[in-house]
Amino acid sequence: MSDRRITLQPLTAKAFAPFGDVLEATGEPDKIINAGQCGRFHDLADLDFTGKDARAGISLFRSKARTLPYTLDMVERHPLGSQAFMPMSADPFMVIVAPDEDSTPGTPLAFLTSPGQGVNYHRNTWHGVLTPLTDNALFAVVDRIGAGNNLEEHTFDKSWLVHQT
Repeated sequence: MSDRRITLQPLTAKAFAPFGDVLEATGEPDKIINAGQCGRFHDLADLDFTGKDARAGISLFRSKARTLPYTLDMVERHPLGSQAFMPMSADPFMVIVAPDEDSTPGTPLAFLTSPGQGVNYHRNTWHGVLTPLTDNALFAVVDRIGAGNNLEEHTFDKSWLVHQT
């Protein structure tokens, strides 16, 4: 077992800002639409796609549950595009990110979402794989579709253990 530990912390826009955007409907909507029946929380993510013929695509991901404590041994990043994860249920999930230190991931951070929160990882941000805490978790994912290698993985020499306080 690893002696390198990461404590889960609540996901906030301020703490997550260096890595991406928190997607959530808080406060008053930016616009009222549909004859006053719907509030629109407008333009919540900085979607960023590079490369010839690159475009945004929407996919659905269904994932198995992860358990705590969680062993983190690998992170990935997408050099050609951002990647947004929006849960299709109110179940929390873990969000793991790491700062870039000379093209390798630094010390990871782990966040626990509140119900209704999603995230958008900025282009080239080191992040963990999808880590829901409930089985058959379903996510809508907006990411880059197009030619080119948009995946870089890094396996840690020594794993990290993510735990709750």
